[in-house]
Amino acid sequence: MIKKVLVAICAAGILLSGCGSEKVSEQVEVKQEVFATIEDDAGRKITLEKKPARLVVTSASFLEPLHAVGGEIVGRPDSKNQMPTWAKNLPSIGAVYQIDVERLLSCAPDLVIVNKGMNEKLLPVLDENKIPALVVELKTYDDVKRGLKIFSTISGDTQAGQKLIADMDAEIKSVIDKVPKKNLRVAILHSTAQGLSVQLEGSIAGSIVKMFGWENVAAGMTPLEKNPDAAPYSMETLAEQNPEIIFVTSMGDLDEIKANMAKAIETNEAWQAIGAVKNNRLYYLPQNLFLLSPGLRYPEAVQQMAQLIYPEMF
Repeated sequence: MIKKVLVAICAAGILLSGCGSEKVSEQVEVKQEVFATIEDDAGRKITLEKKPARLVVTSASFLEPLHAVGGEIVGRPDSKNQMPTWAKNLPSIGAVYQIDVERLLSCAPDLVIVNKGMNEKLLPVLDENKIPALVVELKTYDDVKRGLKIFSTISGDTQAGQKLIADMDAEIKSVIDKVPKKNLRVAILHSTAQGLSVQLEGSIAGSIVKMFGWENVAAGMTPLEKNPDAAPYSMETLAEQNPEIIFVTSMGDLDEIKANMAKAIETNEAWQAIGAVKNNRLYYLPQNLFLLSPGLRYPEAVQQMAQLIYPEMF
């Protein structure tokens, strides 16, 4: 019996120190299981040790997609255009453009979903407080589908994300199939109190124009330094491009924007020479679908654009 014990002790010693030998055995790395490792839209790989139970989002456009796949949201920013009824009583973390860090931290999140291009400045603070964060962009339809995959991974219900994507794909296809297969030369202007800019393919409206196979006359223009999805507006360039269709997206009071646009057209002969203006084919896109990401309502945004040009089809 004693011999057996000694043998067992020596065997254990061999594993730890070679049982008197100078040779030391290699350490065995024990891998701990994690809930998920996700690559976000900033190219960062984030490992989540467990399923997040307290989510804070810095963009209202994240609310509906995240909620639809079962995400547990405990904090959100203020928004006039995209606030679901169920989210109105959630704690506010301030305005989208100026998140209140103290309010955010008071929500005790175990994951913060940060809006790309707007709220990355929060990352160092979150890192200091050992709160993981994912940077997500929901702008184009491809962005929304990728975002849904990320959100459903977070919630643990990947099937819910797959079904939402399949349903949206089918709805969008049904709209596109109704529209005549005709190339249209389209310009997309964005109007704010600061003036006009031209929207490129990476914008919401630009991505939908591309879905239909229409030509965005601004494609290839040099983008603005602080906005890769827009280019500087030039009346001379627009007149030279001579689009058949002009869409206008806007931020601010829509009636005022329409009045200013009408005045500009009335007093500028260059405007009146453009095909889209001469043929009364200048359309204003609804702010609730084209100012911020429509998210799960992308099929509705696609139909809204098509319906303005082809009302008889819908």
